[in-house]
Amino acid sequence: MLDKVMEPAVGTPLLTMTEARALEPGNGALAMLRGWVETYLMSSHPDLGRAGAVCPFTKQAAKLDLVRLAICEAGPKDEEAAFAVIRKGFADLEKIPCKPSLKIFRTVIVGFPNCGTPEGIDMLQRVQRRHKLYSLARFRMIGFMHAENDAPGLWNPEFRPLRAPLPVLAIRHLVEQDAPFAARHPLLMAPYLLRFPLAGPKRLLAYMRGG
Repeated sequence: MLDKVMEPAVGTPLLTMTEARALEPGNGALAMLRGWVETYLMSSHPDLGRAGAVCPFTKQAAKLDLVRLAICEAGPKDEEAAFAVIRKGFADLEKIPCKPSLKIFRTVIVGFPNCGTPEGIDMLQRVQRRHKLYSLARFRMIGFMHAENDAPGLWNPEFRPLRAPLPVLAIRHLVEQDAPFAARHPLLMAPYLLRFPLAGPKRLLAYMRGG
């Protein structure tokens, strides 16, 4: 019964942080996901290269109760099921209730505990790539975190900020503070400048000068 509650593919609403915490005694993967969000993403790290949380965006979103979590049981051979969960996640993101001024903080984070193998990582990378243009056309970001992710940190190249104890795909709004990502990823540059035509160039210039 708990698996049905946790499976977003059947149309069940995603979980708030409070709801996730209440269900943790019966779901180790959910406990791992929620714990990683709170103790890693929302906390400081000595190797980060700057002050503050690893992901200030997530920390603020959680304070506003705009983070939604889920566990998807898809495995390495279930690419279409995983794809459907993430595609639905984009729609679920828009349904998170909030004031219009706070909608940019809405966040969906889905853990995939059965995809920790190389085959599972490859499958989820394909799911992410299949959503790249879809997300950019909607001014959304889709991130992929897993235990072996070697993407370097923005402020400390030796730090690996996108590592997680289980594979995770996360969806959120594109925000002004994403200038460093836009500077590093050519596909993101056009949507970023289109979304933030006035503030965007200033933030990009400040980042490039600072870097």
